Amino acid sequence: MTITKDTKVFDILEAYGDIADVMEMFGVKRVGTYSLRRLITRFITVERAAQIHKIPLDHMLAHLEKATRPLESDGECR
Repeated sequence: MTITKDTKVFDILEAYGDIADVMEMFGVKRVGTYSLRRLITRFITVERAAQIHKIPLDHMLAHLEKATRPLESDGECR
């Protein structure tokens, strides 16, 4: 999956499962429970999530790439 600024965060959760633990390692704070994140993220793009977390968009995209890369290289999608 190619993640861009217009990708819905929900689509990332659908493709890779809950990556909150990994994102926290990069400084992106966890928002609620996994169920709540799935509900909220239906309407939020990566660009908007970066704004909410006060992270430059290019950093957010890099964090997401790092967070999802091991999952893709293992051939696993959760």
